[in-house]
Amino acid sequence: MLNTFTEQLVSKLLNNDFYIVIQARMTSSRLPKKVMLPLGTKPVLEVMLERLAPFKEKIIIATTDDGTQRPITELCERLGVKYVEGDTNNVLSRYYLAAQSVNANSDTVIVRCTSDCPLIDLTETARVIDHFYSVRSEYDYISAGPHCGFPNGFDTEVFTFEALKSAFECATEDFEKEHMTQYICRNMKVADYKNVDDFSHWRLTLDEPADYELIKAIYSLFDYRTDFTFDELKQMLSSHPDILKINEHVEQVQVG
Repeated sequence: MLNTFTEQLVSKLLNNDFYIVIQARMTSSRLPKKVMLPLGTKPVLEVMLERLAPFKEKIIIATTDDGTQRPITELCERLGVKYVEGDTNNVLSRYYLAAQSVNANSDTVIVRCTSDCPLIDLTETARVIDHFYSVRSEYDYISAGPHCGFPNGFDTEVFTFEALKSAFECATEDFEKEHMTQYICRNMKVADYKNVDDFSHWRLTLDEPADYELIKAIYSLFDYRTDFTFDELKQMLSSHPDILKINEHVEQVQVG
């Protein structure tokens, strides 16, 4: 059940023209098929979608068209979630395809999330989106992630459709197409959304087998609930500090 603050914030945001695009594929090199790994009785991607459930009508899954994506599209069809299928390596083109699928225009805001974040927090994501609307006249893009004091796995990027369109039309390097906001970050007005406290040392993303073991341990302690808050997560990890040691040896792949 949502607390009053989150409920009011989500309700406010739903009146705006924005879409959360979540990139998802089955061909991750470090942990293949990770988005369909089970967390309790549900796959990772479904758990993540439940974490963002109040935004369901605003979510688009941007998956691949390489023939491996059927488990993802079947899940989307079962859950009634919008999806598009596009180039496996050109993630930028998939985001643009997703925006086109909902007739995005100059007023539309795009939110980027990735499917390796099954612990993403609804309230924190909503705060980032809301903040973007307050600074939109000054910036094309804002982001929240470990560089801003958030755990690795809460990553949220927000930008205008015009910024996405410009990147799609102008990006030439394969790196910019795979890491789709790199062109925006290099060429447009960008800002960070800072967290008050620093939790950047918490690795809560899903890239390696050890990450999966950590995330399974967390969900097990919550009896596989998907509605726990960031505050509840902080309290639980404070009580069970050894959980964070499960993947402390994993080195984060650097982008940029």
